[in-house]
Amino acid sequence: MILDGLPARTTLTKGHGTENDFVIVPDPDGTLEVTSAQVAALCDRRAGIGADGVLRVVRTAGMPGYEDQAAEAEFFMDYRNADGSVAEMCGNGVRVFALFLTARGLVKGGAVGEPVEFAVGTRGGIKRVTLTATGEHTADVTVDMGVPVFPAERGAVTVEVKGTPQAAVDVDMGNPHAVVFVDSTDDAGPLYEMPTVSPEGVFAEGVNVEFAADLAPRHLAMRVYERGVGETRSCGTGACAVMIAAARRDAAEPGTQYTVDVPGGRLRFVERADGHLEMTGPAALVFDIIPTAAPANR
Repeated sequence: MILDGLPARTTLTKGHGTENDFVIVPDPDGTLEVTSAQVAALCDRRAGIGADGVLRVVRTAGMPGYEDQAAEAEFFMDYRNADGSVAEMCGNGVRVFALFLTARGLVKGGAVGEPVEFAVGTRGGIKRVTLTATGEHTADVTVDMGVPVFPAERGAVTVEVKGTPQAAVDVDMGNPHAVVFVDSTDDAGPLYEMPTVSPEGVFAEGVNVEFAADLAPRHLAMRVYERGVGETRSCGTGACAVMIAAARRDAAEPGTQYTVDVPGGRLRFVERADGHLEMTGPAALVFDIIPTAAPANR
């Protein structure tokens, strides 16, 4: 199942951003048809490689419906959740994707400590990145995540916390988020199942739910339940949603810096004067997988 449809000796790569981990499938010429079942098999942590999602690397000109982004972004991040569903955006994924492009020479990178700028195509629009290599397989990456949107059409949204509905902030970062402020991220409970969001069905395509707690002024901790995945060690767009929800709550001026701690590390944010939100955090490529043939069943 994992290898079906992949050309012989296709090199897959495992990478992560603050421990939000991905399998990277190179397909620059757009010849692969990666199915939902394949994605789920690759992401299976017992029978596959294990990951929160799959990043398919394809030239933007060959991505149906997004060819108009090709003039600015040569490569497109075709992102799938661990269950095989398509997602609009993944903030940690963009950083890992950008590192893969430079590490594999698909985009010209700089020496360690030398920043390079380029654009990545996504279903959530073009994302501009500034990548500074910190080693052969690691980098700090700043991503222009665009202008956050606070949709009004859904009305009041609540998330159940310890059995009680609490008001949540509806934030769109190219994908939907419901942010609820809590005293401690432990209040989220075990997060084995999708939290209860009301009104029922308000998010037609599902929603990512963030539980955010203040640690200090402009410094928060977060846990997240990602749609199609479950609880993850980090979520870049989710941390963006937490930051901007906190900034609006705090009446923070543009340029105010925020830090969001996730179970897998730390992300830094600033809202620019033009309303764009910049996220900075690490990315790492962990290992390559070169499958030859499916092993015999034992």
